[in-house]
Amino acid sequence: MPVYVGHLVAQPEPAMITVTVYSLGEGCPHCVRTCNCLTVAGIRSTVIDITVDEDARRFVTEQLGYAQAPVVVIDQDPAVHWCGFRPDLIQQVAKRAILPSDATRRPPIAGAAEG
Repeated sequence: MPVYVGHLVAQPEPAMITVTVYSLGEGCPHCVRTCNCLTVAGIRSTVIDITVDEDARRFVTEQLGYAQAPVVVIDQDPAVHWCGFRPDLIQQVAKRAILPSDATRRPPIAGAAEG
């Protein structure tokens, strides 16, 4: 089901890692490319248009310190964020993503014998 925020739509895919994209709207080519890249990578995203959401704009500029968009924040780890179209970082996030099929797998126990 799409997530509607501001003027953009993000199509979520089945990944447990989600991100919030702070965007300048549909007229921002880097914002649109970022959202498309996230969708292709299977990362769920919520898009917030900072041209219409003043609180979000203040968060991006005053708290995070960015002066350009898009700004991508990893929801599960808000200390991880970046600005601009960064397909390299999106791929890193996608590699870390835990897919629903992986959620039931237990990590190996250190020192345990292989069986």
